[in-house]
Amino acid sequence: MFDLKAQLGNIYRRYPEAPRQPVIGITGNYEDLTCRLGQGYYKQVIAAGAIPLIIPPSANADAIVGTLQHIDGLLLSGGADINPLYSGEEPQTRLGHINSERDLPELLITQLAYNRQIPILGICRGIQTLAVALGGKVLQDISAAIKHSQDADRAEPTHSVTIERNSTLFNIYKEAQQSSCFNAESSTLYVNSFHHQAVGEPGPRFRVVAKAADDVVEAIESTECKSIIGVQWHPECMGAAGLPLFKWLAAEAAAYRQTHDTHDRVLTLDTHCDTPMFFNLKAAAGSSSTENLGVEFSHRDERLCVDLHKMTEGRQDATIMVAYLPQPKMGETFSGKVQGAAASPKDYADLVFDKIENIVAANSHYLSLAYTPGDLYENKRHGRKSIMLGIENALALNGELQNVQHFAERGAVYITLCHNGDNDVCDSARGCNTHSGLSRFGEQVVREMNRVGLMVDLSHAAEKSFFDAIELSQTPIVCSHSSCRALCDHPRNLTDEQMRQLAASGGVMQVTLYSGFLRKEGQATIADAMLHLEHAIKIMGIDHVGLGTDFDGDGGIIGLANSSELINFTRQLLARRYSERDIQKIWGGNFLRVMTQAQKMKAT
Repeated sequence: MFDLKAQLGNIYRRYPEAPRQPVIGITGNYEDLTCRLGQGYYKQVIAAGAIPLIIPPSANADAIVGTLQHIDGLLLSGGADINPLYSGEEPQTRLGHINSERDLPELLITQLAYNRQIPILGICRGIQTLAVALGGKVLQDISAAIKHSQDADRAEPTHSVTIERNSTLFNIYKEAQQSSCFNAESSTLYVNSFHHQAVGEPGPRFRVVAKAADDVVEAIESTECKSIIGVQWHPECMGAAGLPLFKWLAAEAAAYRQTHDTHDRVLTLDTHCDTPMFFNLKAAAGSSSTENLGVEFSHRDERLCVDLHKMTEGRQDATIMVAYLPQPKMGETFSGKVQGAAASPKDYADLVFDKIENIVAANSHYLSLAYTPGDLYENKRHGRKSIMLGIENALALNGELQNVQHFAERGAVYITLCHNGDNDVCDSARGCNTHSGLSRFGEQVVREMNRVGLMVDLSHAAEKSFFDAIELSQTPIVCSHSSCRALCDHPRNLTDEQMRQLAASGGVMQVTLYSGFLRKEGQATIADAMLHLEHAIKIMGIDHVGLGTDFDGDGGIIGLANSSELINFTRQLLARRYSERDIQKIWGGNFLRVMTQAQKMKAT
């Protein structure tokens, strides 16, 4: 027992060393000038197959961010009450002891972990921390019929809670054979209780999934397809009966780590975003300043779906930002303005590119423009994000064929031939069949795009325009942000026949995240996006699909709302057992194959 050499021998007797286990960060309590932690927390984490790491209550930003880089799950532990001022409320007379040393650090780490999609379990004070950090409120004092602060041993259940059957929490306990405290038939769980404060309002990011008999909230979980659960009781004190929650957290943390590691190796490219729609285009052309841009790309700008912080949080390597030009109605002229004056479509698109270049120049340590697939991989190797340039609506050509080469020289990688309305190039899916497909000028545009190495993008195009372009183009075409009409009958989506022809010609379809293209009614979720992706794979094969989010152009759904949540897409692919090779194809490899073919055509 006391032979240290023998103990070390037991460790070194096997190789390799201990298998990789997820790391669970546990927030430490603060009491009497010490950072303390009840033993149940770390013992249950170890019993669940994870590694505990104690997080001291420090509001130092570097310490918090650095900690989040090394943990795979977050456990918010119990303790004293939260200062209600963080919820915009004045303290009531019966408010209990608050712990100011913990409040700000834990509220910050909760928000930052949430933004990084790190799985979270909140216990007692932890469920209240979740609510306050993410838009809810606490009930400062419980005035109810049931006693919520027991005198019995901490391991003993003293009251019951009823769990919603259509919840993750219900499934956790239903699948846990060792939990003698749960009755699946009545949805009843028997728990312990040591609190007088509870969640008053969960906020929009959570729903209540368990209540006590007196209607006090006992559990909440994410409404956004995130791995976040909060419980009011203390499962760390309940031994085997409390272990299922810790096993859930350990499993979610392991899946998060696998996804995180996959992103280290896989290049992740979103093939269509409309972030420039938020730019202020009144500033002078050619200026290198970003002061009048209207958005702050280097900040976490709540107006945007895509910025540097969100790309980092979601482990996104690259995006194609487009200069979008709305199609004028019949008889109207283009209404774009530059510096408050009317501008030609070409000048408008050029100014958008100028602004993107200004953003890149202002953030050159973290961000680079990319013009080829090789540029993307080189930027990833050096730890920089990439922006590629695209045009959405060939209206930008201003009816002049030479402008195709102009935009190729500016660095665009594709031109979407039309938008919502026919233009002088082709008919739109939302148009009036002006040309019965490609116009004669449109045929010239496709040939010129082939010559100068630009990809032809047929998202938004009418079916006849689509088939005309496939027949004419010497390189495969792309649909940078489209979904499946068989699952959602919308003219913007591709029919199965279009998808078959697209695959037969070597092209790719990038599933988009606009809710109305994924389902006809209600708000689409990540599950809908996966249904469209897998239908496309069934029809076209794994070599012809990808993701084009349409972020900042009304794209964004529950579970994939912005760039910070794109890591969830990879997690879904891993859960469906796609190989890493196939994940790379979906995450841009197929699209870059077509880009390489188009650019090689230019070289010849």
